Amino acid sequence: MNEVVTHAASTEESLPEVLMRLVSELHDVAYLIERVEPQLLELGGPDVLQSPESIKVLQGIDLAVQKTRGLAEFIDTITATIPDQWTVDVSTALSLVKLADMRKALANGLRHGHSQPLGKAAGDFDFF
Repeated sequence: MNEVVTHAASTEESLPEVLMRLVSELHDVAYLIERVEPQLLELGGPDVLQSPESIKVLQGIDLAVQKTRGLAEFIDTITATIPDQWTVDVSTALSLVKLADMRKALANGLRHGHSQPLGKAAGDFDFF
C-alpha cells in the first residue's frame, strides 16, 4: 500500500507549472501553424488569392493561430490565480501524448523558447 502512495506522490507536480508548460506548447503550435501560410502562398503562386476556396483556407489558418494564442493567453491568465501548492498527477495525461518531443517538454518542465524541433530538415517527421 505504501508503494502505491509513494509512486503517486512522485508523479504529482505543481498545477501552475504544468499549465505554463501547456501555454508554451500552445504558443509553439500557433507558430508552427503560422509558418504554413507563406508556404501555401508561395506554392500557389500569385493566382492563389483569386480562388474563394483558397481565401477560406488562409482565413482558417489565421483563425487557428488566433484561437491557439487565445487559449494560451486564457490559460496563462487563469494560472496566475492558482496557488503553487495545488498539484496534479500528470502520468496518465503524459501517457496519452503521442509526440515524443511534446511529451518531453510537458514532462520535464521545458518552457524556454520553442519546445518543438523547428530546425529539422524538410521531410523529417515522426511516425506514431
